[in-house]
Amino acid sequence: MNPFFQRLALMVGNEAIDMLARLRVIVFGVGGVGSWSAEALARSGVGRIAIVDSDTVCVTNINRQAQATSLTIGKPKVEALRDRLLAINPNCSVTAFEQVFSKENAELFNLENADYVIDAIDSLTYKLDLIEACFQKKVKIFSSMGMAQKLDPVQLKTADIWDTRGCPLARLVRYGLRKRGFDGHFTVVFSAERIPLHSEMPVACGKAQCLCPARKRGAGSGAHGRDTPEWCASKKVINGSGVTVTASAGMILAGLVIQDVYAKAGGRAEP
Repeated sequence: MNPFFQRLALMVGNEAIDMLARLRVIVFGVGGVGSWSAEALARSGVGRIAIVDSDTVCVTNINRQAQATSLTIGKPKVEALRDRLLAINPNCSVTAFEQVFSKENAELFNLENADYVIDAIDSLTYKLDLIEACFQKKVKIFSSMGMAQKLDPVQLKTADIWDTRGCPLARLVRYGLRKRGFDGHFTVVFSAERIPLHSEMPVACGKAQCLCPARKRGAGSGAHGRDTPEWCASKKVINGSGVTVTASAGMILAGLVIQDVYAKAGGRAEP
C-alpha cells in the first residue's frame, strides 16, 4: 500500500485503490474546473492522467486555477499542471497535450483507451464534439456546465444533462445535442446561481494592454512558438469566476470517477 493513499484506502478498500491505479482518465480543459479535477485524481492514486488544453497561464488565472502561480505565468497550462501533478504523485503517468480537442484531431487522444473522460471545456462546439466522440467510443464522460458568475458552491448539483435547469450553458448544450440528433445520457455538474456582472470593471483581456505574456508575443503565439487559439480576444464578455465554485465543481467531477470505481469494487456509500 502506497502511504500516499492510505487514508482513502481506509474508506474504499484495497481493491478500489488497485483499480484507481490502473485507470486512464483524460481531463479536457484544465482551467478553473479541470485543473482541480486533475489534482484530485492525482491525489487519489489514479495511475494515468492525460490533460488537454491549448492555453497558457495568465495572471488572471491565479484566483482559480490549480497550476496558476506567480511562477508559472506564461507557461502552457498543461506543462505547469503536469509538473504539479508529478510533484504530488511521482508514480502517476501524466501526458500533457497542448492542444484543442476537435473532430479533426479526436484520434490523437485515443479515447477508446480511456476509462473516464472529464469534460471541462468552455467552447460549446468542442464540448459537443467531445460528448459525441465519447459516446461513439463508449467512454464514460462526466461534464461541467457553466461555472462563471457564481459565488456559492453549495448550490452546485449533479444531474443528467436532460434534467438540468437554470444554467445557460447547460441549456445551450441540450439544444446543440438535440440539433445533432443526440439522445444519450450522462451526468453533469451545474448551478442555477447567477451573480450580476459588474460591467463597469475594466478588463484587459484580449486588448492591446492584455496582461498575458504569451499574448504580447503576438496573437495566437503559444509559449513554444506553435499556433494556438487566442481565446480571450474572441470572447464577447469576460465573465467573473471564483475558486470556491470552480474548484468545488472540479472536485465533484473527480468524485464521480472515484465513487464509480468504488461501486465497481463492490462498495456502497451509506445514506
